[in-house]
Amino acid sequence: MPSNDPTFTTGEKAKLAWYIARMAKRGIADDKTVGRVHQADLQRKVDRVIEQARQREERDAKNNRRR
Repeated sequence: MPSNDPTFTTGEKAKLAWYIARMAKRGIADDKTVGRVHQADLQRKVDRVIEQARQREERDAKNNRRR
């Protein structure tokens, strides 16, 4: 993961681990000749979790500045 990724909560880490494991399982199932296994749906879910974590961090930082 790039260094600009936010810190993840335990739930976010669990979701990311689950999606990455599913991607690995699909990769193993691929016969490697044509690359027929589609993983874009899982990649979008991973991207969404990362984006939600970024938004949460920004929101928390904004709320902490107000205090």
